[in-house]
Amino acid sequence: MITMNSKFLFLVLSFCSMSFWAQQTSSSDSLVRQVEVEHDVMENTVEFTPETPPLIQVAGAPKAYYSYYWEFGDGHFSKDSLPKHVYEKPGEYEAQLWVTNHYDNGKTPATRPQKVKVNKATTDYKEKASMTSDIDIIRNRDPIPEEDIVVVMRYKNPKNYTTSGQLYLFYNEQKYKADNFELTDIRTHHGEQQKQDIPLAFSGVTEENETLLASAQNEILQLTKKWKDSTEKINLPLTLEESKAYYRDYQFFEFDDMQPGEERNMFFTLRTTPEMLKDTSAIVTVRSVYVPDRQFDTHKVKDMEMEIVTSHDPNKMSSNATVMNYRLARFKTFKFKTKFQNNGEGPATTIRLETEIPEMFDTSSIEILDTYPECPICPKNKEVFYSCIDTTFTRQKAIFTFKKIYLPGTEQKSVTEIDSTKGFVKYKIKLAKDFHKKTTRTRTDIYFDKNDPITTNYATTRFLPGLSIGAKAGYIMSPSLNNHEEYFVGATFSPYKSYRGYLQAELIISANSFDELNQFTEETPTADGFVEIYDIEQFREHQNISFYLVPASYRYNLNNVLALGTGVQLKLDLSSEVEEENTGEYSLFIPSEGFTIRDETKDFTSVNTQTTSLDNFQAGAFVGFNIGVARIGPSAGVRYVYNLNAPHNQLQFYAIWKF
Repeated sequence: MITMNSKFLFLVLSFCSMSFWAQQTSSSDSLVRQVEVEHDVMENTVEFTPETPPLIQVAGAPKAYYSYYWEFGDGHFSKDSLPKHVYEKPGEYEAQLWVTNHYDNGKTPATRPQKVKVNKATTDYKEKASMTSDIDIIRNRDPIPEEDIVVVMRYKNPKNYTTSGQLYLFYNEQKYKADNFELTDIRTHHGEQQKQDIPLAFSGVTEENETLLASAQNEILQLTKKWKDSTEKINLPLTLEESKAYYRDYQFFEFDDMQPGEERNMFFTLRTTPEMLKDTSAIVTVRSVYVPDRQFDTHKVKDMEMEIVTSHDPNKMSSNATVMNYRLARFKTFKFKTKFQNNGEGPATTIRLETEIPEMFDTSSIEILDTYPECPICPKNKEVFYSCIDTTFTRQKAIFTFKKIYLPGTEQKSVTEIDSTKGFVKYKIKLAKDFHKKTTRTRTDIYFDKNDPITTNYATTRFLPGLSIGAKAGYIMSPSLNNHEEYFVGATFSPYKSYRGYLQAELIISANSFDELNQFTEETPTADGFVEIYDIEQFREHQNISFYLVPASYRYNLNNVLALGTGVQLKLDLSSEVEEENTGEYSLFIPSEGFTIRDETKDFTSVNTQTTSLDNFQAGAFVGFNIGVARIGPSAGVRYVYNLNAPHNQLQFYAIWKF
């Protein structure tokens, strides 16, 4: 018989089971998201319509949305959500779509390529010229580890004659231990031919005061801001050699028969490697080099900066200081960039960015490099009636305030261009005079008018470990050994100028000597009742060449002048020489008379030498300290060592200079 309680329990269990499977199904469904594309062909014009999966809103974030990037298969692209494209030639094309989800908890949706067949040609349509410079390099979105991005290399013939030239794409910066990207696909549409080796025959042309790197960023998601074109350069071999030294990988192409004023596009699919996850917030670059006419070395260079991110959040911080060389850092300036987007229903007129500045940086050295909206710096202590950016710096914070601006909101009526709702501040900063080798994190609070702030991700900075080699010399005492003398020289190996705790290894060679003196008596009874007595003195002189190894020790800098350390020490005598001298004095003891007769004729002396190698292994532990310049430079120290076998106790006095 089923009771009411049993029925209630059954209903509860059934409901929980259904909820569990619903959650599992929902979770499973969210793993794979697909975008379907429909298209309508009207003669040579094709209208594309995407069907995107529902967005999964990030709690507390601005309203989620998609951005779009289309390739039409004929060398043209668009970032419209509902593009209409005119094909100039009949044929079958493969159109592709990449969508990017913003403020969305789901995975980035995938899209299958779409076959498009056009039967009619057009003679009265010409794609509008859109390039303002001869070379451009743009992308569809910021790179996320294990996700694809599309890089578009755009080039234009600036000559008044038909040209045949060269294109180069450099990627994967040497300063990062892991590759940033894996090149998975190249799409050309104008007969560009891929070559294997870069020609490096020097032309003999020299350049003075050349700046190889161009400050250039013109991304698809931010077309509202145009960067200045790079200057024309004439020493192509020098540019290529420097680029090969800065980047691990490159692609090299040649093209032919480009008409005056003609614009072309090449497309590259790059997959961000999973190893780059640890360098999120890092600014990485790819470089394009454009040679309009390969008969000459005249060329232009463009670098595109990208931020490695974990999500497509328009409000974020990034920096090129994620990996720094401590030896060279004091001579450099570092760049930080804060991006923001107005997701409101109306325009923002005041935007305030409050950025944390780690103590290792000097806030007084901050210099704004670029902004959007673009406006001048506000004058101090003066009210103005034009758009400007006000700067206020404290010891631990930089405050950038856009005043009297107009930045549209994504939810604002009549706003169709999402990029117009975005802005940024890019600035450079130097390290403070007394900075330490520490990892830092910084982020920005973004205030749109009087709304609550939006907080960005953390932009991290870290130093490469580097290698510090130290020269070490000193004296060792073993109190339990007679006449012991030991001097040593060696080297230490540790990270360069560590701030607090670090590991250190040491290799040491020593020359040492000590004495042993043993005295004993041998008594031998004779047949006639006498006792023969030898008083023996045994003297040994040891001379050794020893090898010390400290495989790992932990050291801690208490401050700039005092450091403590502890670790394990191993010792092995590489060569040992023992010179032994035995002396015996003979006496005859007569028990019945109770006296001893000394007989020098039966005295003896013997000398022998023994040589061994790789002997006398010892293991021990130590503690110690040193005073001086704790991190780099000269210092002196004392170390107490306790060995597991005799002699147990050892004191080391040393001087060290770290480089």
